[in-house]
Amino acid sequence: MLRFERASSIVFNQLKYYGSPRPFFLSLRASISTTRSLRALSSIMTESQNDLYDYTSGRWVYNDALRHKERRVTFDVDGLCRLAAESLKQSLSDVLSISKLAEGGFNRTFLVALRDGRQVVARIPYPIAVPHYYAVASEVATMEYQRSCGIPVPEIYGYSADANNVAGTPYIFMEFIHGPKLGDVWRSLGDDEVISVIRQLTQLESRMMSRPFPAGGSLYFTEDLEKFRPGLGVPLEDKRFCVGPDTKLALWYGRRTGLDVYRGPYHSAEEVLAVAAHKEIAYLRQFGQPLLPWRRERRPSYKYQLQSPLDHVENLERYLGITSSLVPQDPALSRFYIRHPDLHPNNIFVSWSPGSDCKIVSLFDWQHTSILPMFLLAGIPQRLQNHADAVSQSMTLPSRPENLDQMGEARRDGEEYRYRLRLVHYHYVVSTMECNPLHYAAFTDRLFALRGRLFLHAGGPWEGESFDLEAALIQATNKWEDLTGAVVPCPIKFDTKDLDEMAELDKEMSETTRGFELLQAMRGIGEEGWVPVKDYEDTVAFLKQFKEESLAGAESVEEREEIMDQWPWNDMDEEMYM
Repeated sequence: MLRFERASSIVFNQLKYYGSPRPFFLSLRASISTTRSLRALSSIMTESQNDLYDYTSGRWVYNDALRHKERRVTFDVDGLCRLAAESLKQSLSDVLSISKLAEGGFNRTFLVALRDGRQVVARIPYPIAVPHYYAVASEVATMEYQRSCGIPVPEIYGYSADANNVAGTPYIFMEFIHGPKLGDVWRSLGDDEVISVIRQLTQLESRMMSRPFPAGGSLYFTEDLEKFRPGLGVPLEDKRFCVGPDTKLALWYGRRTGLDVYRGPYHSAEEVLAVAAHKEIAYLRQFGQPLLPWRRERRPSYKYQLQSPLDHVENLERYLGITSSLVPQDPALSRFYIRHPDLHPNNIFVSWSPGSDCKIVSLFDWQHTSILPMFLLAGIPQRLQNHADAVSQSMTLPSRPENLDQMGEARRDGEEYRYRLRLVHYHYVVSTMECNPLHYAAFTDRLFALRGRLFLHAGGPWEGESFDLEAALIQATNKWEDLTGAVVPCPIKFDTKDLDEMAELDKEMSETTRGFELLQAMRGIGEEGWVPVKDYEDTVAFLKQFKEESLAGAESVEEREEIMDQWPWNDMDEEMYM
């Protein structure tokens, strides 16, 4: 049997040599391509067009061709430039150049330069950026709403939520923000500057979360939603805006886009909790089939057996039986609020130079923003939290080791890295407590994490296993009195056999995934096998050698076949998981 724990000792030894995994702010960089003049397009048409249409910021160590196909966007370049110019009351002849600016998970951005010195950012979604129409319409309305509330976001110059325009693609035109991203300068900031930036972030979040909404879902311009779904929106006091369907990706992923299910606006916290599960049940009843787990490093724990979607449906129905008990007793935590969906340092623009204060000047990338009850919206942003660390858990003011100067370079770098993680986590919590007490109350509630896990795993796409949802449900039965605040029977039960099997599966998966996760971290392999272009050939060669060594160490023909067929970095057919 292929067991990744067998590789753990090898990976641990390699980690000792290479040091800790690189921080996110060192490894994730936006790609800047060379500016090309439109006047030269005719002579370099093929090279120029492919550069604009294709993803060039990274490669994937498996399913590389598929990932690039998903991110290829063709459009009329002259048409896009004309529309960009017209958004600033100029014409196509006033456009000097168009260049690729950056590429993210769901969008490509371009910089359109005009002869008068002004610049326009053009943001185009990939075909995989769902929900179509809603995603662009909601992002634009969300940015405009936040801007009207004093939140620093780029000014919108123009947009089209569909491809019915001369460019042949949905687009957003917005202000170009001068200055670096926080991720570009993070390592250069001193402690006081880091603390100041975290304070600014929590103050901005406090401003965002100071206005409750009449319903949950996502934000739209009223006229945009009326064109697509007349009468559905819940209006705000500012009648330009309304709350409509939730654009959260999990609700629309793959074939879920075509499901006739309700996705908001939500009128209560319990409805939010239930809609996510109803969507997934509808999907499984129409498309569900036995599958191996999507996460191939987990497959050994299931003995490479297909898993039935009916098990997940059963767990979803168990979850639906307790949704009313997941709503906090404090009504303030059930009111609807909004926040930035991904406070990644590369989505935060700053004004900074050595010796000057670091000031946040703009927050970027509001795609898939949801309006949710505070108890589901809350939490330390993923890129700022350090929950796994005991010092951060204790909320002790972090400090550097006294003997830091006496350490070797590798150990000293590791201690500095840990200190920075602790510093950010600590000051985010403290500043939120001072600036945004309702948010603080929500994420320090002792049941906050459990409610969040249940909501996440009930609403997430089924990926060939139900372990995470079932584990959260078991925890809910153990915390039942705390959840309900009263002695009432729990409507869901697990027998001793179920509990024993889950405990054994948990142990198995911890062992089988350990080496895999360490190896991914060591090699800088990101989500879906992404690596920087410059690292692609070396990473593929390393994985090929690692596979050959694993095959050579196989103890049976069966194990060798499992390595060949189930290798986590093989190309795979994803269609049945969509």
